[in-house]
Amino acid sequence: MSKYQAAKKTLLTILMCLLGILFMSPFLWMISASMKPEADVFIYPIQWIPKHWNVIENYTKVWTETKFALFYWNSIKVTVGTTALSVLLSSMAAYAFSKIKFRGRHVLFIVVLAIYMIPSQAILVPQFLLFRWVGLYDSHFGLILLGSFSVLGTFMLRQFYMGIHEEFIESARIDGAGHIRIFFSICTPLVGPAIATYAILRFIWTWNDYQNPLIFLRSKELFTLPLGIRSFADLNGDFYSLIMAASVSAIVPLLIIFIIGQKQVIEGISMGGVKG
Repeated sequence: MSKYQAAKKTLLTILMCLLGILFMSPFLWMISASMKPEADVFIYPIQWIPKHWNVIENYTKVWTETKFALFYWNSIKVTVGTTALSVLLSSMAAYAFSKIKFRGRHVLFIVVLAIYMIPSQAILVPQFLLFRWVGLYDSHFGLILLGSFSVLGTFMLRQFYMGIHEEFIESARIDGAGHIRIFFSICTPLVGPAIATYAILRFIWTWNDYQNPLIFLRSKELFTLPLGIRSFADLNGDFYSLIMAASVSAIVPLLIIFIIGQKQVIEGISMGGVKG
């Protein structure tokens, strides 16, 4: 490697490190603020390492003196249910569009893709009226159903199902397997990394969702974390130290999910870059 290339690589590495620190700074400030007394949160210049530690008091107050634990459980229930149902429905739809030949398949798939062009905010009122009419308003089950179908998930998984060679399907049919057996026993294991990737994305999207719980939940006992964190505000303003402590607690499941599933995510991206 020449001196020019070595210098270029060094400068690029330093630039990437600086950008990484820049992107990490809000996260680091959030952790720092969660460990401070309320009066020290907005001290300027920023005290990255608190002079006065208030870690136990902040986190104890968040978990024991509020309904944060209930909000946490609500988010887990809604997110796990939505992710499981969305992965199942998107996978089945992707298999149908890629491996089952029926009249109008391509037209129907184009119609499904066209739905993706409609902003979710544009259909909030019809969804709200429909959910109230069928009795699903202000319920976790209704919230789970609301996020159970994903055009993006169907489109993404369809691309992977299309990469499965037809020889596997034909061999299974010769052995007497039907579509259900082929879907669960043959096709789905072959696209496991892609399904894991979508499941992680769906989990993150649902866990961080603020709009749907805000519109479709009314009872405070049913609130998820994004709504629950707002409950730390009162007439005098926001308790930012408590909000930051709740936010740090809220991102723990996301970090765990990513750490566990990062191998599958990398495999899914690699599968998408290889044409069979």
